[in-house]
Amino acid sequence: MFGSHSQEGSKTDADGLVGNKCNQNLWVYTADCMPIFFADKSTRNVAALHCGRKGLEKKIIKNLVKIFDDFGSSRDDLLVAIGPAISKEHYLVDKKTLKEFYRKAENKKITSNLPKTEKDFCFSDSNLFKKQNLTQIDLKRSAYRQLLDEKIPSTNIDISNLCTYKLKNEFNSWRRSKTISRQWNFICS
Repeated sequence: MFGSHSQEGSKTDADGLVGNKCNQNLWVYTADCMPIFFADKSTRNVAALHCGRKGLEKKIIKNLVKIFDDFGSSRDDLLVAIGPAISKEHYLVDKKTLKEFYRKAENKKITSNLPKTEKDFCFSDSNLFKKQNLTQIDLKRSAYRQLLDEKIPSTNIDISNLCTYKLKNEFNSWRRSKTISRQWNFICS
C-alpha cells in the first residue's frame, strides 16, 4: 500500500507501506516478526514491511524491491534495516512447517543429504528439540538471503541482533507471553 493512500490518524491492515511522497512517516506494528525498512538514498523513497515466516514464503521482499524498480531505484542506492525480531534460538517449528518454509522461502527442498552448512542453518542438534520434534528457523538470515538474491549489496543491509523473545523487559513477544501488545516501528522520508 502507498503511504499517500492511507488516512491520517487511521490504521491500515497491510504487511507493507511504501512512501510515495516526501515527508511521510510509515509505521508497522510487530511483535516477533521483523520490521524491515527500505530507503533509497537518491530518490528518498522509503518503505516499511512487517515480515515473518509467511511474508518470507510469499516473497514480500522481492515484491517490494519490484516497486522500487518501478520508481527507478538503483540497487546500490537501496539501504535496508532489519529491526528487532525473534531470534533463531527462540523460533521453533515442527519439521513439516520447516520443510514448507525452506521450499518456499529458500526455493530448496530439504533432504537428508543437505550440506552441513545448510543443516546448521535450519536444524538444531539439541536433544530437547529432537524429543519435541521441533527445529529452529532463522528468519533474519532468510530475509538477508532474499535481499542478496535481489542484488542488494551486503554493505547496504543492517540487521539488529536484538531478540524480541529473549529481551522481555524491552520488547513484546507473542511466542513468549501470548500478549496482544506490540512494538511500533517507523521510518520517515
